Amino acid sequence: MSEHKHILVVDDESQITRVLRTSLSSHGYDIRVANDGETALEIMKDWSPDLVITDLSMPNMDGLELLSKLKASDEWKSVPVVMVSTEGSQSKVLEAVEKGAAAYVRKPFNADQIKEKLAKFL
Repeated sequence: MSEHKHILVVDDESQITRVLRTSLSSHGYDIRVANDGETALEIMKDWSPDLVITDLSMPNMDGLELLSKLKASDEWKSVPVVMVSTEGSQSKVLEAVEKGAAAYVRKPFNADQIKEKLAKFL
């Protein structure tokens, strides 16, 4: 088993996944990337993340649906989920928290903001 913490980054914006992969990998995290919730669930069949960072708005399965599926699963319900989104409406933030999000970060963000949030959970 790897000594590195595993983080799954789920976002349909390749620039965001590239920045997070580069930044978090340089800090010793093992990173996998998915471009939507369906792909994230496929990755999680064979790989266990210690934390999931997911965008709210994505094709096929959005971040809230992914969050709901993870929290409904005995296997994944304890995995912290950090939501990121350009949508900063209070209702969306509240919905994410009510569904079990550990934290919410508004885009645009810098890598230091994400690392600060991760430090609380890893």
